[in-house]
Amino acid sequence: MRALLRLRRRLPLPLTARLSFFSSEPHEIPTIYSFLQPSIFAPRPRPQPPPPPPPPAHDTAPRKTLPVADAEALESDLLAAVAEDRTDDAWLAFKSLATSSRPPSPRAAAALVSHLAGAGGAHHRLGLKRAFAAAVFLLEKSPHAAPVPEPAIGALFSALAAAGSAAPALALARAMLRCGRRLPAFPVWGHPLIELTRDDAGAFAAFLKVFDEACKLVVGEKAPAEAAAMRPDLTACNAVLAGCCRRLGSVADAERVLETMSAIGVFPDVESFGSLAFLYAWRGVSSRVDELDTLLDALGFSKKGFFKNLVSGYLKSSNFESVSSLILRAVKEHRVGYGNVFDQESYSEVAQCFVDHARIRELAQLIIQAQEIELTQQPMSVEDSVGFGIVNACVELGLLNKAHSILDEMTAQGASVGLGVYSSILKAYCKEQKTAEAAQLVAEISAAGLQLDAGSYDALIDASMTAHDFQSAFALFKDMREARLPELRSSYLTIMTSLTENNRPGLMASFLDSVVDDPRIEIATHDWNSIIHAFCKVGRLEDARRTYRRMVFLRFEPNNQTYLSLINGYVSAEKYFNVLILWTEVRRKGTEFNHELIDAFLYALVKGGFFDMAMQVIDKAQEFKIFLDKWRYKQAFMETHKKLKVAKLRKRNFRKMEALIAFKNWAGLNT
Repeated sequence: MRALLRLRRRLPLPLTARLSFFSSEPHEIPTIYSFLQPSIFAPRPRPQPPPPPPPPAHDTAPRKTLPVADAEALESDLLAAVAEDRTDDAWLAFKSLATSSRPPSPRAAAALVSHLAGAGGAHHRLGLKRAFAAAVFLLEKSPHAAPVPEPAIGALFSALAAAGSAAPALALARAMLRCGRRLPAFPVWGHPLIELTRDDAGAFAAFLKVFDEACKLVVGEKAPAEAAAMRPDLTACNAVLAGCCRRLGSVADAERVLETMSAIGVFPDVESFGSLAFLYAWRGVSSRVDELDTLLDALGFSKKGFFKNLVSGYLKSSNFESVSSLILRAVKEHRVGYGNVFDQESYSEVAQCFVDHARIRELAQLIIQAQEIELTQQPMSVEDSVGFGIVNACVELGLLNKAHSILDEMTAQGASVGLGVYSSILKAYCKEQKTAEAAQLVAEISAAGLQLDAGSYDALIDASMTAHDFQSAFALFKDMREARLPELRSSYLTIMTSLTENNRPGLMASFLDSVVDDPRIEIATHDWNSIIHAFCKVGRLEDARRTYRRMVFLRFEPNNQTYLSLINGYVSAEKYFNVLILWTEVRRKGTEFNHELIDAFLYALVKGGFFDMAMQVIDKAQEFKIFLDKWRYKQAFMETHKKLKVAKLRKRNFRKMEALIAFKNWAGLNT
């Protein structure tokens, strides 16, 4: 805290030494009392500033005296017109009251200003003009302590901010300061003004004067409760400070705002110091940078934002040497496990600025030096390295060729390129399906004696599969296995999924067979089912049967899905005898049947005319209490065996005849 006090003592120019905001400048608009001038939103060039309006205290304009009853009637008419959305009638009533000795009450003023500020459609611009004129008039002429209540003032400022009308909003704020009354709460008017002026240097400079005068009133306010209501909060002060630092680039203004914050009892935080760091780096005030550095240490604040803002400031002044030095310092002070030294936004700024100034060589040198420091620290992830951050930023900015130029420059300087520098480019090539460039880069990585990580392999394999280069994907997967990488599952699934989508069951079977003994890949029944289903789908039933036999031989347990795929394939090819063989095998194993499997078997066996086996299926259904829709199997019988005669069958095979009769009785075909 002593360091903070010392910093405050160094800040020049006391709060009371600020310039008066009454000076003429482009964003000022003279106060108007006539409601017939619609030009306030478009100030015209003035060869000479107009004379200041006479103070309200000396206003001797004659006013007509209205009886109390007439004034009350006019105010009632005003409120009724507002309630009924009769804007012109409300305005006429207000004008009549304004030119009399009895201005509208705060209640009527609030209703009118809020109504006019919220006018929509074609009346929006005129409504804003009228609301502004009414508010200024009441602030300067009304005898009431609060002639326009805070909600109405807030509605007007918000409407002006939404319309992008900075000049009238600033004029309204000056009117509030001139009238000598207590200011509304700062969020009511200050926050809209900050939003309005933050992107316009001229408008922001004008607002800065208003902000300074408002803070003087806060300091001079005797009542603590009222001072607290009028005081800008830390967020607002930081926004004003940021405007001085980033928009105006003024050290004097920024330090005066910091002094103002101290005077009104608002204490700076990390964001405040970040804005100052940006400014001091931009303007080259190295002594102030050192003071901030020491101050942050004393306060125990994180320096991540401090470093980020310093980098931005140095880049704005094209001080590339300081950028490199600061990044290397941050790497040295970085603790592993705390994420990246800088965020993606910072790396993007660095990459873009260095590339724009043709400083590829300096970027390469920075990465080389950072790698040397990173190698002395505890192991960190690839994504946390400076090389990855810069190269990945180039890739994200669409500067893929520049990213590769950084690699070439590092190689030319005789440096070893870390894997983190390679991986981002490699993944970008894969994403853009530039498989030839990716293959060349993989060769460079291998030549450098580096080993790709699982993520890079997966990206390469995905790109190869997308390009239907299946053999390259298989070769890459083989390299992964030989490199003894522990994580293979993701790449395995990438290959299997792509082969499934491309209806390549033969490649699926050979690939699965080649990796089935690898303990790092958890192969399960559903992997075999995918191959069997794919074979059946394309009518390669013999291959499906061989895959099934291979699966059983390797002691993978078939499930209902396995059998369903085979049954559906056999039925499609009208190979009902194969279904008969499969039923015999499944029944012998004692499989746990469900409705879907029982239905598939029974339908196929009825279509094939194997009624003795069909009755076995029916018995199983009864055993497992599975309901069967007899109509479905009756239809299957009528489609295939409509002309089958029991008498002829009796002469040929008595057993089949009995089975046929039993089935017909069960299905209700004998009635």
